Amino acid sequence: MTVVNYSLQDALGGSYYFVGTEWFEQMLHSDALHGALKRQFIFSFTVLAIEMPLGVAIALALPRRGWQVSLCLVLLALPLLIPWNVVGTIWQIFGRSDIGLAGWALNEIGINYNYTAEPLDAWLTIVVMEVWHWTPLVALLAYAGLQAIPDAYYQAAKIDGASALAVFRYIQLPKMRGVLTIALLLRFMDSFMIYTEPFVVTGGGPGNSTTFLSQYLTRLAVGQFDLGPAAAFSIIYFLIILVFCYVFYRALEGIGKGAP
Repeated sequence: MTVVNYSLQDALGGSYYFVGTEWFEQMLHSDALHGALKRQFIFSFTVLAIEMPLGVAIALALPRRGWQVSLCLVLLALPLLIPWNVVGTIWQIFGRSDIGLAGWALNEIGINYNYTAEPLDAWLTIVVMEVWHWTPLVALLAYAGLQAIPDAYYQAAKIDGASALAVFRYIQLPKMRGVLTIALLLRFMDSFMIYTEPFVVTGGGPGNSTTFLSQYLTRLAVGQFDLGPAAAFSIIYFLIILVFCYVFYRALEGIGKGAP
């Protein structure tokens, strides 16, 4: 309610004045907001397009029984245990050309890699970092869905002579629909609100190449102290996430109902 209050008023000399939708109109016509929104959508859909199939592929490759299961699951979950600011620090050092293994190796093979000066290098670094950090979550959820499939389905498929692709398409994928829906919604919401990792690694640069919506909002509210526009943008931000999550959920629900 405080955010809503700030989004509809302006402060002047300790007094507050009702301005209606002025801040919302200002934000909706802001070129800086449009740029941050475009970068955010490209980033979120890029990491989703990589993490979802990669997570499913990892889950299919994991062992189903034996002591290897516990070992693989623990190793797979390690990136999820690392705090977000530490993840940013790890990749900030990892990508440096002087002391970082990745940066040094890329420059040694002839690739001029510098995430502090090249927008494309910075963008790819943030994408790879996000994929490394959160693909295990998708893999663990997909693995849980696979483990819940009764053996009778596999036995029937074996008797019918179904191929591995047919088993995946008609048995495994439909049975994983619920957990994959959860994974997609969680990853979309989290990637759409990413802040700490790019802030630590690139600070939103070079230029504005890795300035996403959360960083733009922080600059507006904390850096410039424009509480009215920042509050209006916070509400717009929330509604964007809410609408897209609803669309994703309904679309996946429709796919699931149409699956064999």
